Amino acid sequence: MKRVNILVTGGAGYIGSKIAHDLIQNKFNVIVIDNLATGYKFLVPKKAKFIKADILNYKKIESIFIKYKIDSVIHLAASLSVEESQKRPLKYYMNNVLGLENMLKLVSEFQVNSFVLSSTCAIFGNSQRGAVHENSVQLPESNYGKTKLMSETLLINYAKKFKFQYAILRYFNVIGADKFLKTGPVKSPTLFKVLAKNIISNNLSIKIYGKDYSTKDGTCLRDFIDINDLSNLHLEALKKIKKLKKSFILNCGYGMPKTVLEIVNEFAKVINKKIKINYFPRRNGDVEKIYCNNQRLTKILKKWKPKFKLNHSIKNQLMWEKKLRKYNVFTKRK
Repeated sequence: MKRVNILVTGGAGYIGSKIAHDLIQNKFNVIVIDNLATGYKFLVPKKAKFIKADILNYKKIESIFIKYKIDSVIHLAASLSVEESQKRPLKYYMNNVLGLENMLKLVSEFQVNSFVLSSTCAIFGNSQRGAVHENSVQLPESNYGKTKLMSETLLINYAKKFKFQYAILRYFNVIGADKFLKTGPVKSPTLFKVLAKNIISNNLSIKIYGKDYSTKDGTCLRDFIDINDLSNLHLEALKKIKKLKKSFILNCGYGMPKTVLEIVNEFAKVINKKIKINYFPRRNGDVEKIYCNNQRLTKILKKWKPKFKLNHSIKNQLMWEKKLRKYNVFTKRK
């Protein structure tokens, strides 16, 4: 039987590399492309074919489609810092929109029949204050969120015109590390990453921005999803669009929100030590409360079941951070 060739763009990043590892484990041929602007080659599975390439380089990407006879694409190559997007809007438009359009032109030209797009809950902006479903009002505030919403629209239009199937997966807050510690976040400003890094560095403190929100303890309320569960979700989504010959959009979270303070307390419980909290004023753009209504997710992907509890994610994150600290050469080179 012919093995399926899957192209993973941004496959040297935190999420892309985990998906690549899981695809390899499931006997797919995996081709990874990444420009290594924020990715790291050491995260890429050794059994994957890695090509350093920028999705804005149409000719280079076209040559990959010609050579490897791509069957499906999982597209994660994008710029993703909300803060940076406000300072460099053109970069975000080029990478997230024009880069995606290059991929969609090639998917159309080479008649690839399935496409999975990495998207984000940032498309909802501050208009939602609680559980959001797939059809909730979409009013992104950051340039990052705006470009991802444009990306979704672009994909929908291309798929309709050129008759291929897609899955749009909107991530909430992704946490943890690969359960085998093959991959995880290298550089990231997220709460989980900062907490784990501080703890492994024996700095038992954390900054929390804002303590007067209308939540149970005054700190922001968020939804989380473990990287292992999220990766598995991509594989199930890919199988589903191939089987159903039908496209869909899914919000990807557990629908069990936690406040920032609750997350800090969970870390403290796992390490059995007190973590000092330093409160700072609210940051511009932080949403008070947003979490996932995942009813459509559990309805469409019936085989997908969350397997990782919060304490599992924390333990994996801490072990990954310890590994990075031990082999800190990884953080210094691509």
